[in-house]
Amino acid sequence: MQKTILPLLAGAALVLTAVSASAATLDDVKGKGTLQCGVSQGLPGFSNPDSQGNWSGLDVDTCKAIAAAVFGDASKAAFTPLSAKERFTALQSGEVDVLTRNTTWTMSRDTDLGLNFAGVNYYDGQGFMVRKDLGVSSALELSGASVCTNTGTTTELNVADYFRKNDMDYEVVAFEKADEVVAAYDAGRCDVYTTDQSGLYAQKLKLANPDDHIILPEIISKEPLGPAVRQGDDQWFSVVKWTLFALINAEELGVTQANVDEMKTSDNPAVKRLLGTEGSFGESIGLGADWAANAIKAVGNYGEMYDRNVGPDTELGIDRGLNKLWSDGGIQYAPPVR
Repeated sequence: MQKTILPLLAGAALVLTAVSASAATLDDVKGKGTLQCGVSQGLPGFSNPDSQGNWSGLDVDTCKAIAAAVFGDASKAAFTPLSAKERFTALQSGEVDVLTRNTTWTMSRDTDLGLNFAGVNYYDGQGFMVRKDLGVSSALELSGASVCTNTGTTTELNVADYFRKNDMDYEVVAFEKADEVVAAYDAGRCDVYTTDQSGLYAQKLKLANPDDHIILPEIISKEPLGPAVRQGDDQWFSVVKWTLFALINAEELGVTQANVDEMKTSDNPAVKRLLGTEGSFGESIGLGADWAANAIKAVGNYGEMYDRNVGPDTELGIDRGLNKLWSDGGIQYAPPVR
């Protein structure tokens, strides 16, 4: 009996050692004093640098919120621009600590690639953009078209499924970098540009004559976009996941960037737990009591992030749609802090 148990215990110890050895991202981030986020190479509204190299967008704000939760300082966020092809390798290798880069959550990415998606910060779907003078009003009229897209994305797979399902021929024209796809489409090297619909709104702004193009009504896929981390580090997974959830819960509870300090005196138990005046929820994920308050103070709640970066009053002008809170007719929903 003893001979059987001891090897099992030794094996368990080896497993625990391996897990603890890989479960050090939060310590590594704190040790180097910065949070390295993988972002796009330039997608307005999501992650885009200005002429001075200052990044902005919904995915950038997600990164800044995590940095604020960890350090109490959103300026500790740093950004690594990555192509669709590079993004997963950069995360797997440790070049970046978290991927906050308009990336679709799929089963294979969540299993075969060794990633954990920490939630959804934008519910999207794939669409098509064409020139108005092409004379089409539906994607079902695109048989025989040449289609520009990115390599290494779900976009290529979705468009293949859509054209095959509808018995239509097409020619794919694929590039690694998003700006290469935009340039090829703008130069007339293809009839159609396809990507996530949010991306179409963003990339349309880069065209020489944006008003000459229309986005067709069809949505051909589900594209839940959100931050991802490496598997094997539950603590870091919890930090990223619950920071996003805190921003969504803050909107539901009426906590904003402007009133977060005032709301710390609220009598609402849910607000007290969120802002750290009751319970030890920050401690449970290796952060301070004011982790969520710091994140909200840095970037606002989810609704504020959305409106500032991609909402109706921005250049992109995207209606909230599915990204409205569940209580307002959308499907944005976060588990409670309790």
